[in-house]
Amino acid sequence: MRVTPLEAWIASKIALPAGQKCNLQAIKAYQLEKLRETVAYARAKSRFYGRLLADFDPDDIRSVEDISRLPFTYPEDIAGYPNDFICVSPQDIWRIVTLPTSGTTGKPKRVFFTDDDLELTVDFFHHGMTTLSDGSDRVMIFMSGSKQGSVGDLLVKGLDRFSCTGIVYGPIYDYEAAYKALVKEKITVIVGIPSQILALVRTHPARDDIAVRKVLLSADYISSAAVSAITAAWGAEVYGHYGMTETGFGGGVECQARHGYHLRESDLYFEIVEPSDGCRVPDGCYGEIVFTTLNRKAMPLIRYRTGDKAKFFTEPCPCGTVLRRLDHIAGRIRDNAKLKDGKVFSITELDEIVLANPSVVSYNAALETRSGYDCLVITVQAADTRESAAKRLEEELLKAVQRLTKDQIRLEIKTVDAEHFTPQVLKRHIEDKRTGCL
Repeated sequence: MRVTPLEAWIASKIALPAGQKCNLQAIKAYQLEKLRETVAYARAKSRFYGRLLADFDPDDIRSVEDISRLPFTYPEDIAGYPNDFICVSPQDIWRIVTLPTSGTTGKPKRVFFTDDDLELTVDFFHHGMTTLSDGSDRVMIFMSGSKQGSVGDLLVKGLDRFSCTGIVYGPIYDYEAAYKALVKEKITVIVGIPSQILALVRTHPARDDIAVRKVLLSADYISSAAVSAITAAWGAEVYGHYGMTETGFGGGVECQARHGYHLRESDLYFEIVEPSDGCRVPDGCYGEIVFTTLNRKAMPLIRYRTGDKAKFFTEPCPCGTVLRRLDHIAGRIRDNAKLKDGKVFSITELDEIVLANPSVVSYNAALETRSGYDCLVITVQAADTRESAAKRLEEELLKAVQRLTKDQIRLEIKTVDAEHFTPQVLKRHIEDKRTGCL
């Protein structure tokens, strides 16, 4: 097992002297300098941070931990005042990404990038993808990539830098067509959304006509059920990537140990905080991921709350790197449904239960009001839609999900064929259609 290639990449990014090994002390010194620069730059150039940080002196940041004295930035801030974050002239903005957001405003978020900002992501993709691919591979990207500066476009550019072929297919809507494309293009590596790749595997289990040996999952929660199913069906090694548009698409990627993400620490500074009070939690404890950009020009973000739940590992990675390691994302903190006793459950918990059933291709979940009571409706796309098979699947899932909800909420399981199933493509959640609260 080789050390993650991100270690050598970060060493070069932080300009370590020739022959000096990468170490945490050098990384922290680099991050401290960049944090000061970012705060000063954002306060001077951004109307939003000019207001938020008006009384804060960047020189007061004497250690990376001092960043915790600054206020947070929230998704609602970006949705409410997107243009107030911009730090460059309009002609220097190369890419604008519009994203839906939750909350009372319903306004979308807009994230801005310069060409140099996107180059940072291409550079990360270049080195991160060498973890699982080389110049002999053909990589199919089941994510958006038709627009210049989109995640698929940036990934292709990163792959090209080590002579690896990248082909953008886009999100999957026709699994038969997607499978045929894998065969036709002789694809050896896949990059895609967990729920879609799982559905592709469940509709097209092990065959001799594909050459896929590695899979990189990104853009949503990665369930252990999905990893196990992909590995069992195709014999492929499954890697995870963590990132979002706000991080500049790339955030962290697993090494060959496939046990947590090594982070893009030369471009991003990560914290884990207690969701309720915002205080930093000790390594090894779960909390909310917060990050600060270190080199972003168009739209720097300072202490941005992601809403993702995770923890830092306390033990070193089996690959031997000195880099920190972020555990797999345990779900979205805000996307929880509340039961009568006050306990909550989320789509991630349902994933582990529902997707563990090999007959499930994909599913959606919604909380609805039915004749005055609250009901969790799970709509399943099944591999076998014959009446007897569908009935058996519904019974199996009913028993499994009841162990989670403990009869505190009524359940309805229904199976439909692919023609009548509309999947939640990204950031799946439990849709709340209730007229009241539990």
